[in-house]
Amino acid sequence: MNRRDFVVSLSAAAGVLGWRSRRSSAARIRFGYAAITWNGNDRQAIDDIAAIGFRGIQLRQSAFDTWADRPAELKDLLVQRRLALVALSSGNISLDSPSDEDMLNRHVAHARFLRAVGGQYLQVIDERPSGRAPVPEDYRRMGRLLTELGRRTADLGIPLGYHHHMGALGQSPEEVARVLDATDPRFVHLLLDTAHYQQAGGDPAVAVRQHAGRLLFLHLKDLAGNRFVELGRGSVDLNAVFAALDAIKFDGWGVVELDSVTDPAETPKESGAIARRYLEAMKRWNDAS
Repeated sequence: MNRRDFVVSLSAAAGVLGWRSRRSSAARIRFGYAAITWNGNDRQAIDDIAAIGFRGIQLRQSAFDTWADRPAELKDLLVQRRLALVALSSGNISLDSPSDEDMLNRHVAHARFLRAVGGQYLQVIDERPSGRAPVPEDYRRMGRLLTELGRRTADLGIPLGYHHHMGALGQSPEEVARVLDATDPRFVHLLLDTAHYQQAGGDPAVAVRQHAGRLLFLHLKDLAGNRFVELGRGSVDLNAVFAALDAIKFDGWGVVELDSVTDPAETPKESGAIARRYLEAMKRWNDAS
């Protein structure tokens, strides 16, 4: 090899190494969108979310109600739209349930449906006890229930995502940590919601680092006062969240979620397009698509 060829090859290698270095220092985030904004009109949600360009979707109980006996139909529809079913919202785990076994069986039925459709994660929310303040035993019992459910869904190949939430047993950062500490990390993982965590007094970027070993996927959500808003229109420091995800080299899904449109004249599809433009402006979208 002559000197010129050597210099060219060395420069090319340095470029490749530099690219790899930049890539290795960043999170690998695939972006999905939650169908909750469509208020049960899941077929329209599937069409709109795919048209916006998101490659994943999170569905809810309404999808189970519609396709429970026809999971192949939903699976084919998602394949046609090139959408991965990131997660199914399975409802709540209650400390006041008249039958723990019936409650667990209901969630396991959702996990079986999710597996049949080709989905990935099951989401559950932990309910606060009714009519009283939580006591230490509530956290221990919730930990046992979540662990048992996670054990059963793991047997089906479906990881369980614990979704902390305003008004839930795990609301404040301290309460979220208590719930997680009461569970078996092999079977219970964290679905971190950036807006709910901040609304409860926490810093979601700190939570990413604190719970890095338990982080399954995220709800990317923004907050203005006590109202959930489109990405970039609230006070959640999503730049800091993404920096934290880069720091832990997160490799997984970020599902954009908005409970309802903020402008009555706006459609859910238009809200979704706002989120995409925001992610593009942050130069994150290419990592997703």
